[in-house]
Amino acid sequence: MKSALYLCLLLLGLQVQGQHKSKLNDEQQEQKILRSSEDHSQSEGENLAHVKIASSNADFAFKFYKQLREEVGNKNIFFSPLSISTAFTMLSLGARSNTLSQLYKGLAFNLTELEEQEIHKGFQRVLQLLNDPYRDVQLSMGNALFTDERLKLLQKFLGDITNFYYSEAIPSNFQNSPEAIKQINNYTETKTHGKIVGLLQSLDPDTVMVLVNYIFFKGYWEKPFNSLSTRDDDFLLDAKNSVKVKMMHQSKAFNVHRDEKLSCWVVEIPYKGNAAALFVLPDEGTMKQVEDALLKETVFNWMQSFEKRKIYLDLPKFSISGSYDVKSLFEKMGVTEVFSDDADLSGIAEKTLLKVSKAIHKAVVDVSENGTEAAAVTVVELVLLSAAYPLPPHIRFNRPFLMMIVDKTTHSILFMGKIVNPAAKED
Repeated sequence: MKSALYLCLLLLGLQVQGQHKSKLNDEQQEQKILRSSEDHSQSEGENLAHVKIASSNADFAFKFYKQLREEVGNKNIFFSPLSISTAFTMLSLGARSNTLSQLYKGLAFNLTELEEQEIHKGFQRVLQLLNDPYRDVQLSMGNALFTDERLKLLQKFLGDITNFYYSEAIPSNFQNSPEAIKQINNYTETKTHGKIVGLLQSLDPDTVMVLVNYIFFKGYWEKPFNSLSTRDDDFLLDAKNSVKVKMMHQSKAFNVHRDEKLSCWVVEIPYKGNAAALFVLPDEGTMKQVEDALLKETVFNWMQSFEKRKIYLDLPKFSISGSYDVKSLFEKMGVTEVFSDDADLSGIAEKTLLKVSKAIHKAVVDVSENGTEAAAVTVVELVLLSAAYPLPPHIRFNRPFLMMIVDKTTHSILFMGKIVNPAAKED
């Protein structure tokens, strides 16, 4: 019988707060990534590596979203496609034969267009750029491997996950299950700044390794909402039902696009730093039409078509979370072998047959008015010409909408979701 390799994906979503930016905890790890970034900065090819994988990562994000939509029905969705793809691509370093092919196909990597080495160098560069402590957004992403002493990792696998994914290898005693669970939960609680607590409840008796990926993002609106303008309002769940929400309001210039073909508004709300949130508001009754059209080409077209214009914007405050069984979702997407007794993960450890017994994912998002003060350039608004245009549109996110958090430095979709009920707290 195969030992179980338990793959665990943990992350925290967006938190827009008016607190001061705290320093990243692991200064040594941070310096290591920075030094590596400097070492590679001379190589133009490696600097472009993250661009090469961005297209595949976007394809995966929308493919996974559509699978998730089928699974959860008309409920809130929130997840990090980048976290999931990073964890499974890291795992692929130890996969062989058909197990490897299935993983790459599921993750939307085409090996006729990308070499395996390029894929891993791409993720290496993404990690370097995301963990830059001098960015205006607080963003940290990392990986850890908790391994049992019974498992002898192959040096090549250990070297590759350290080199490309900056993964920490942490010894753990899985024969003492409660102690191992406590160790892993303490690690993830620390890395997510106390936002994800006690996620791991149990371990398979045969577990010899747990792979953790975390991502923490805390953004500060470039143009914060004034809390004095926030008021109680109705959010329409459907034609007959509504809930009361705290609705934020702004009347400023944003990048906006009206997609007449798909019948939706797209509004880009920037964070300080090179990141932005895209909010997509389908017209009443067109959510499925917009969701079906979610492809990287669609989002690229939206972003290319943005027009800076003044709008009256209503956006609800919300705090939601999502917990997902990634194993089940991947199996429905055709990635099955890595979870079965046919798994070939022979590149991970010496003389040990491994399979993935479980893959879980949790994400949290918190959107509110606060942020650091707007940069000086945002004060300049071309209001004098507004009379030459029609009245600014009033875009009210008072019905189900989509959200994406995009990092423009790495061309990555960090988080993605659908807000059906901003008042719902359940996972």
